[in-house]
Amino acid sequence: MTKLRTIAPFSEPMDRKTPWLFGVLAILLAIAVAGRLTLGSVEIPFSQVVTILLGNEPTQTPWRDIILQFRLPRAIAAILAGAALSVSGLQVQTLFRNPLAGPSILGINAGASLAVALVVLVTGSSKLPNLGIAMAAGIGAGLAASLLLLISQQLQSQLALLVFGLMFGYMTTAFVTIFLHFSSIEQTQSYLVWTFGSFAGVTWSQIRVLLPLVLLGLILSSLLCGSLNLLLLGDEQARNLGLSVRAIRIGIILSSSLLAGTVTAFCGPVAFLGVAVPHLCRSLFKSVEHRLLIPATILLGALLALFADAIAQFPGQDTVLPLNAVTALLGAPVVTWLVWKRQHFFY
Repeated sequence: MTKLRTIAPFSEPMDRKTPWLFGVLAILLAIAVAGRLTLGSVEIPFSQVVTILLGNEPTQTPWRDIILQFRLPRAIAAILAGAALSVSGLQVQTLFRNPLAGPSILGINAGASLAVALVVLVTGSSKLPNLGIAMAAGIGAGLAASLLLLISQQLQSQLALLVFGLMFGYMTTAFVTIFLHFSSIEQTQSYLVWTFGSFAGVTWSQIRVLLPLVLLGLILSSLLCGSLNLLLLGDEQARNLGLSVRAIRIGIILSSSLLAGTVTAFCGPVAFLGVAVPHLCRSLFKSVEHRLLIPATILLGALLALFADAIAQFPGQDTVLPLNAVTALLGAPVVTWLVWKRQHFFY
């Protein structure tokens, strides 16, 4: 059975298959973007998509609005969300050395959910604008992340921090349930629609906020690559090698919270990508080297997010499935199979 390899920085040559794997992922991502722009309830020829993207007029005027106002921002949102959640999940799994950890383990989704439930209950509105929900979710996620940062400075054990995140999530879920109990059916439905997750409601104005925040989180994550590798050796060994475990823990929480919280605010609590994609990348590249895994999770996360979104709105159909249901149906069997075939890729 092939063992996972850890590449020491600049000391071990890269596997010859690695550039090919990155090339294949990049090509598949480009194909997925092209397919997402051409296929839908209205099929638009790829040549016309290129014409529209180049700023020229298509043969049918409505196609321009369909591409520029709906499909392109939705595709960009899916790419950003998939990349952000996957990298966030990779960092959290490394921090806790727990294969089941994901962005939701930090309580970010729970904080966002509580804020949205509060807004629905307090405003008494069953039809909140997307921007209002995004702002509420963003504030809730930010407060949850701030609380977690404060707690992380007081807790020495990462296991204790993990338990705190889980308990915070349980308590928040309890409060949400109580709030929804006193809400009307319409208000409850409005909240549930948000929990399904979706890339469809993201507008260009929201992407102007989503894009720089996700890029900032990804840059911060990339700067932590070496420290993430050292954490795999254990806290004591990492300290002996000169790593400030507490400072790195704060950095990981900050970048993971920024990535997961931003996506949750604009796209809802999209589940499972943050758990599944890191495992897929470790198995695909047969490595736990974060200098490989972070760009790999960005590409594969974006690819799977686009694929899930395409299935959620199957071409030629008007019915839109809940995105979270699609990601779970796609991811759970794959991770289960990997656990069965390659148990060694867990930490």
